[in-house]
Formats: sequence, C-alpha cells, structure tokens
Amino acid sequence: MIPENTRIFVGKVLPQLDEKQRRIFLGALSEMLGRGSVKDLHELTQISQVTIIEGKKECANIEPNPKFKTTGKNRSASGDRVRAEGGGRKSIREKYPQVIDEINLLLENSTVGNPENPLCWTTKSLRNIEASLKGKGMSVSYVTIGNILEEMGYSLQQNRKYTESGNAGPDRDAQFQYINNKAKEFMNNKNPVISVDAKKKELIGSYKDPGKEYAPKGNPAKVNDHDFEGPCGKACPYGIYDLNFNEGFVNVGLSADTAEFAVNSIREWWRTMGVEKYPEATCLYITADGGGSNGRRNKLWKTSLQSFANETGLNIHVSHFPPGTSKWNKIEHRMFAFISKNWRGRPLETVEIIINLISATTTSSGLKVACKLDEKVYEKGKVVSNEELSGINITMDDWHGEWNYIIAPTNQQN
Repeated sequence: MIPENTRIFVGKVLPQLDEKQRRIFLGALSEMLGRGSVKDLHELTQISQVTIIEGKKECANIEPNPKFKTTGKNRSASGDRVRAEGGGRKSIREKYPQVIDEINLLLENSTVGNPENPLCWTTKSLRNIEASLKGKGMSVSYVTIGNILEEMGYSLQQNRKYTESGNAGPDRDAQFQYINNKAKEFMNNKNPVISVDAKKKELIGSYKDPGKEYAPKGNPAKVNDHDFEGPCGKACPYGIYDLNFNEGFVNVGLSADTAEFAVNSIREWWRTMGVEKYPEATCLYITADGGGSNGRRNKLWKTSLQSFANETGLNIHVSHFPPGTSKWNKIEHRMFAFISKNWRGRPLETVEIIINLISATTTSSGLKVACKLDEKVYEKGKVVSNEELSGINITMDDWHGEWNYIIAPTNQQN
C-alpha cells in the first residue's frame, strides 16, 4: 500500500512533469516503495506498469529488456528526448490511409448549403460518421472525425429546416442514385464522366469582391463605390469538371450564356484535354442542371450536342438533376467553390486576371484547372426549327426520359 502522504505528493508533482520525467519519477518511487509498488502506482496514476518498469531501468541506467523495444511507445529514450524515436501511437491517417476518402463518400449526398462557399456543413452527426466508419473496420473516435472535418472545411451545424426551390418530385433521390450508378459504370469502363455548369457572371473591372486577402496595413485595394456594369462588361465562366481525373476546364465567354456557348465549352474541353485523356472513348456522360443554357427543355442544347456527337463520333449520354437540386452537381462543390475561394477579395479588373486566377486554383486533393478565353459572339434567342429538332438522333431512357437520354451521331441507328 502507498502511504497517504505519498499519494498526495504524487498527485501534486505528476501533473508538472513531462512524459520522460513522469516515467523516471515513478520508476524511482517504485524502487523506494519496494515489492508490489508497480501495481499500486499503476492503480494510483493509471500509467502503464510497463512504463513504470522502464522508468526503473532508466533510473538504474540498465539497458532495457529487448522484448520491450518492439513496441514503439515503450522504447527507452536517450539524451534529451522525452520519448524514443518512433514512439507513440500512429496517427489515424497512418493507421487508416483511406479515412479521408471514406468520410468524403459518407458526406457525398448529405452536404447542404451554398456549394460555392468554401465552408460547408454536414447533416450527418459525428457519432453517426463514427459508427459508419466502424462498420467499415476503422475505429476512429468522433473527436478525431471532428478534427478531420474541420481540416476538410466542414463544421458541424445544428439541424435546420430548409426548403429547396422548385418541385423536384417524388423521384428526386432515385434520380441521384441513377446518376451515381451510371457514373460509376462509366468510370469503371474508363469512359469520361463530366459535370458541367455555368458559374455566375462576374463584372470585369474595379469592383468589390467578397472576402479578404492580405495587404499592407491601412492600404486596402480601392474599388468602385457602385456595381453598375462598366465598359468591360461581364465574364461568363462555363466549367467542365472531369470526375475521373479531378481536373477542370473553364471557358470564359464575353458574350451570352447560350446553349451553343455551353456545348462549345464542352467541345473545347474535349479538344484540349478529353481526347488525350480518353483516346479509346466511345461515349461521354454529362451531368448537368435541369435549367439554363444546358437545360433539359432547351432545344438548342440538344441540337448543339448533336453537332458535337457528329464531329467526335461519341455517344453523348446526358442526365439532368431534378429541379431545385443544382447544388448537388459535382462541379459546384468540387471546382467552383475553390475558384471563388481563390479570387476572394480580389477585384477582377481584367479578363487576364480572371483567367490567371482560375488557372491557379488548386486543392490539397490535387485539383487542376485549365482556362481559356472564348471571344466568339453567341446569338441570344436563337430559334430551333422543327426540322432541326426532328434530325436529332436521340434515345430517351426508360427511366425519366426527360432527364436521361442519349444523343448518338446521325450515322448511327437508334
């Protein structure tokens, strides 16, 4: 038994010591107390008996038993080191290298909010994520998961009711599942899968841009006191995100955001990046919002895709997200969010600045973005005749053909 005054002394001294000092202190105390003291000190301090034994050996300057050297956290330290080199538990990322990818998969369809905001939040609780990871054979505490999510740009938020605009209908979730399954099938077969969308138009000139960047104290960038469109007009970035290679392409237009502009952006991506990445591809899978220049009801979108299919010989598979669900489009939170982050607080004074800032966008996961200027003028309100519409070689899917369809080259039969 350890005397009461000794117990009080240990309780006062131990918190003031580092790991090595605690080990040596307890080892010396055990030598003084005699037989059975190792177990008593362990029960008093909750420090492992092996550690106390190692402390006794360090006190006596005796070479530790080799069987204790195989465990990293129990190796003896030498010199000024508190712990021997390589000591301690492995970090979670060393123990489970795939933990980040698994957490990303769990959060894939549960992220809500403005996708262009670099700070996201998740509707899954930390303990639910912990349980899901445990089911995959990874023992990671919810505290560690919280730290990892913070590093990934997430924060845990209180549940809140929210309403999506539009009427997505009862098959919304099933359409998500359809897109996910088809995308996986294409990627497994080494065929391209791209997410496309137009980023919001940006005023070109000395206008205030949300966010902050470092600058000499008391010397902020001076911008216009109003946001009326100036002589330089607006830039319209249209993005293509390649899910296979985590690469993006942005076509910056200075004209209207039309379906011809959207398809020409895809065409430029294919010429500059796609052909090289997918030399054996016979088909292309495009996921897009249900409205705008790449909308499901846009006739010019379909006729322009037909021209693209004829030029490349590719079968163009298209899936649209249901109304009000555009924030689930991969390009929003995998590319556009980081472009917005990269140019935060920076006035977009010229087209060159816009292109350079987009091209410089990277992430820790390896995202790369190419960017080019499109000076072509696109006509607004272009009408598609019934004859042109009837010439589209289109096959509607059995599952929501208005959302999912294939446009094949005209020399192929339906």
